[in-house]
Amino acid sequence: MYNRNPRRSSAPTGRPAQNSRFRGAKPANNRKNSGGNRKGGFAGVYIDPKMFINKAVPEQQEATAHVVKSLFADLALNDMLKRAIAKRGYEHPTDIQAKTIPHILKGKDVIGLANTGTGKTGAFLLPMINKIMQDPKQKLLVVVPTRELAIQIQEEFMAFTEGLRIQAVVAVGGANIRPQIQRLRSRHNVVIGTPGRLKDLINRKDLKLETFTNVVLDEADRMLDMGFINDVKLLMSLLSSPRHTLLFSATLAPEIEALVQQFLTDPVRVSIKSRETSAQVDQDIVRVGKDEDKVEVLRKLLIQSHFQKILIFTRTKRGAEKLSQALSKLGFKAESIHGDKSHYQRQHSLQQFKNGRIDILVATDVAARGLDIPNVSHVINFDLPASYEDYIHRIGRTGRADKTGTALTFIN
Repeated sequence: MYNRNPRRSSAPTGRPAQNSRFRGAKPANNRKNSGGNRKGGFAGVYIDPKMFINKAVPEQQEATAHVVKSLFADLALNDMLKRAIAKRGYEHPTDIQAKTIPHILKGKDVIGLANTGTGKTGAFLLPMINKIMQDPKQKLLVVVPTRELAIQIQEEFMAFTEGLRIQAVVAVGGANIRPQIQRLRSRHNVVIGTPGRLKDLINRKDLKLETFTNVVLDEADRMLDMGFINDVKLLMSLLSSPRHTLLFSATLAPEIEALVQQFLTDPVRVSIKSRETSAQVDQDIVRVGKDEDKVEVLRKLLIQSHFQKILIFTRTKRGAEKLSQALSKLGFKAESIHGDKSHYQRQHSLQQFKNGRIDILVATDVAARGLDIPNVSHVINFDLPASYEDYIHRIGRTGRADKTGTALTFIN
């Protein structure tokens, strides 16, 4: 169990203490533990606390020394695009990029299965940008579950297409629809949107999908979780046929498999999932006694020097706001992000956190999927996740880009 008292730690290292009675336990498949018990004060599947404990595995340099990594320079991409990639400091594609981009460049439908934080955005953006550069009449629709992910993809797109005169429009709920309509009326090749807002624009006749010959379904499992599967089917039915279809997901539920059978043509399946949670995330639990103040337990953790950039998850919107305010009163630089906040407020809090103007972001699971927030040192599950899948996506915000992170889960 994690040493949460700084006075007892002579040399804090950011890693859990070695005295956990569950140390060394391997995460099991959550389906074996989904008996529907009520634990932690809310209705949800029971998750064995041992599943929240797993030691980070450092990169085995000796084991991988003989492996020759591929280079972006070797891929059949436009030279201008290669220069844009190099300008961003990227030399080697990630595994999911190296294994999917060649197939996408050949026009194959692709199913990409990979854990969060593995470079899925680049895996579809780069070959699709290349396709548009070859044929400016090509149009791409990217369907995502959340507005934060849509904006993040747009930012990646803009970085790769600087100076190329290729435009993207973001169409998401929670933001004024009028500016989005105006942008759709201007020249563009790419639309990145959430299912609900895309449907609104189609019903208004401001978006006509029959002109789109390429589509990406990103975080498909999350769209299923959020109840968007029928909306996604509608959008797919309105697209041009034949079309080039890419689907990326962390998991492939039966409903997603049915979607694949209906809308993808002889897809290439690429999976690089080696374990459910990142090997670069140190996972442990923090036990909170019956008579202990949970916020005070959290405070004692946060004042330790190795807690530098912290993402804290709560179960409810009200809980996120309440905890954020409590931490601010204790002197911490904290903000919250949840569904009751406006689009502008959410983006402002997120940018403050990304840019280091605040140290702590308190969030509901709206921030758990797909967001690339650099250098998060710790993810803290202040409230238990509703499922082990939610846990996986929460802790995927740390331990990214070859860095080790820490995930702590509060257990009553």
